[in-house]
Amino acid sequence: MMTFTFNTVPSIHAEYGAARRLGQILRERFPAAARIAVITDAFLHRSGLLRPALDSLAAHGWEVTVVDDVVADPPEHVVLASARRVRDSSAQVVLGLGGGSSMDVAKLIAVLNGSEQPLQAMYGVGNVQGPRLPLVLMPTTAGTGSEATAVSIVTTGETTKSGVVSPVLYPDLALLDAELTIGLPAAITAATGIDAMVHAIEAYTSARLKNPLSDMLAAQALRLLSENLITACEQPDNGAAREAMLLGATLAGQAFSNAPVAAVHALAYPLGGHFHVPHGHSNALVLIPVLRFNAQAATPLYAELADMVTPGAAVASGTPADIAKAKTEAFITHLDGLIDRTGIERRLRDVGVTAADLPRLASDAMLQQRLLVNNPRPLQEADALAIYEATL
Repeated sequence: MMTFTFNTVPSIHAEYGAARRLGQILRERFPAAARIAVITDAFLHRSGLLRPALDSLAAHGWEVTVVDDVVADPPEHVVLASARRVRDSSAQVVLGLGGGSSMDVAKLIAVLNGSEQPLQAMYGVGNVQGPRLPLVLMPTTAGTGSEATAVSIVTTGETTKSGVVSPVLYPDLALLDAELTIGLPAAITAATGIDAMVHAIEAYTSARLKNPLSDMLAAQALRLLSENLITACEQPDNGAAREAMLLGATLAGQAFSNAPVAAVHALAYPLGGHFHVPHGHSNALVLIPVLRFNAQAATPLYAELADMVTPGAAVASGTPADIAKAKTEAFITHLDGLIDRTGIERRLRDVGVTAADLPRLASDAMLQQRLLVNNPRPLQEADALAIYEATL
């Protein structure tokens, strides 16, 4: 019998329109608490999207402090300044309400205000020591899956990122309200949706810690995401598609929090660091060439995933190896076409990358060894350079 450990968020509540009764939901969950800090970004705060949630909190007696300093790829100084504002508010509960960056910052704020451990001591795997404040995460995009992961990513230098990985970062409650994602522009829907698909694919093929539970979640996530991505892009008000995308992103988050991601993310991070390409878009740019690189080692697994997203597309004849190879090609071709249909930019040159930049990108990708060790096929710097060249 195989040995594995599976960890996940202890409670998930999915409800269309949950933000409109957020105060009641949290009052039932935390009856003794009175003060809550809402961690978000300035755009969401100004847009009015959060107004129903904030009104509901106020109506149920919550004293609310909104910290809207979060930016994409949040740097250390933003995390620390936000944590100080929360400490000054004497908040008893932390709510991360927004995209992946807001939820990542909320995780760290909950720890920084629940213990005396400095942020610098938390980087890496399993280094969070102290307790944290009660934590609730509520996504407004269907992509990062941060509401169901034990990971927070921080920008620690001009172009570098570091991760905090610890079970302490799992929230007490993940709240899924697809109404918050209604009307998202197609470009954001595409980038975040493809990001979630990458999470599912890389979890399913991870060379480390892959297990039956992560496989089940990853496969179901990929099915939901692949079947609904185009509908969500083309029909931004389609509630059923939005619900499927949001659930798929959360399931993928549960999967990769246990069976970690690999080379797609390793090659995507330098694009974000140097060219400020949004994380989901970075993943979309390198996904297909990485899949083709990995196919040599991952064909049996890609063939299994093909049955989830392209049933019957490959010719079911020949030797088992021939069938698996045909299914793998159908899988990659299907995903390639899916990305094309979203209209998202596909080439590195479209986001400002030149041929002269590629060696630096390849060198920086090699710094992501915590991710590369999970790749089903060993990837060297020359391989990374070739992938970037194929994508230019």
